[in-house]
Amino acid sequence: MSEDLTIIQGTKAEQYESIFSQIEAIVQGEPDFIANLSNTAAALKTQFNWFWIGWYLVKKEELVVGPFQGPVACSRIKKGKGVCGTCWQQRKTIVVPDVEAFPGHIACSSLSRSEIVVPMLLHDEVIGVLDVDSELYNHFDITDQHYLEKIVNMLLVNQPDLLMPMFPISE
Repeated sequence: MSEDLTIIQGTKAEQYESIFSQIEAIVQGEPDFIANLSNTAAALKTQFNWFWIGWYLVKKEELVVGPFQGPVACSRIKKGKGVCGTCWQQRKTIVVPDVEAFPGHIACSSLSRSEIVVPMLLHDEVIGVLDVDSELYNHFDITDQHYLEKIVNMLLVNQPDLLMPMFPISE
């Protein structure tokens, strides 16, 4: 594993392709899921300089903040509440061009303008979500959705421990 990332310029897809292979190399062989979520958040934040990126993990009946990069975040989110809770409930990626226009949006920061949330599905159950916020309107698109879903799936595949009955994560 290398602690140094190669940050590239280029199209969004080129940047994702470059960082994807680097994240894959970082997580390969690392059995700790939280370590892999942490390094993935750091790598993506470094490449894209988003306002906030992190993981919320299902614990009992709530999403609880996990590894993240950015300002202090909401600690707990109920199912069906805000973009993250709605993603959990609907079990699909949600792209929000303007968070103020999203019914029931939870403003963890007034600086967030757009958001994408990707569910982590394991054995057809949501075990958490990847949440990314930008200070720009309309920041996320189908390219972000494609690559972030690909990253989430790669993380789950590279975690053989997750195949054991350890989720939902207990407190």
